[in-house]
Amino acid sequence: MDTAELINTLDREGRLLAGAAASAGPDAPVPTCPDWRVRDLLRHTGTVHRWATGFAAEKLTGFRPPAEEPGLDGAELLDWFRAGHSALVTALREAPEDLACWHFLPAPSPLAFWARRQAHETTVHRVDAESALGGPVTAPEAGFAVDGVDELLRSFHAREKSRVRTRTPRTLRLRATDSGAVWTVHLSDGVPRTVRDDDGPADCELTGAAHELYLALWNRAPLSSVALAGDASLAELWRTNSAITWG
Repeated sequence: MDTAELINTLDREGRLLAGAAASAGPDAPVPTCPDWRVRDLLRHTGTVHRWATGFAAEKLTGFRPPAEEPGLDGAELLDWFRAGHSALVTALREAPEDLACWHFLPAPSPLAFWARRQAHETTVHRVDAESALGGPVTAPEAGFAVDGVDELLRSFHAREKSRVRTRTPRTLRLRATDSGAVWTVHLSDGVPRTVRDDDGPADCELTGAAHELYLALWNRAPLSSVALAGDASLAELWRTNSAITWG
């Protein structure tokens, strides 16, 4: 996906998140994040948005930690979230293509990185907000979902921080039935290595539409939402060890 598309997605997803949060109310539990209520979701995502805006708007070339989450609540918190989301969208739309700033995953450019990362960050948390309403969540578009699986497997879990490891070499395959995308994840006691094809036999294979894989891999949908063949313990290994955190 190109950068402009990703920024448009970020814009749309943030608005959907705010709308779902307003409908659910700040005290509503968030089933996809059992320790959170909607106020926690808004505080976290709004803080991430402001953190990202700093790099793009101020052209920061070194890491700066995020600010502390605010103690706001209710309508004031929702207004704060919306203002921060709008500022991020504006900062990315107005940033030059050759923007030089700090970023933490490989990307064609810093601008491309922040547009992609915040589009997926916001989409995942929009799903959280919709889950607080108790109904079905809006499925991400297939091409965007493929990009999100790619970011998760080939960027986040290509780092030393990844805890998805096995004592002996094993192979996990993901297959998107609607887009034809295939990922083969080679697991060992080292950093996972993911390739975008059918790379030999697999010990476990997860199959589903791209958005189903996206939600399952981000732990926003149960493993039962995709078809599983082979060793289910590898899918459970992902479920228990793949979470992405600030640290």
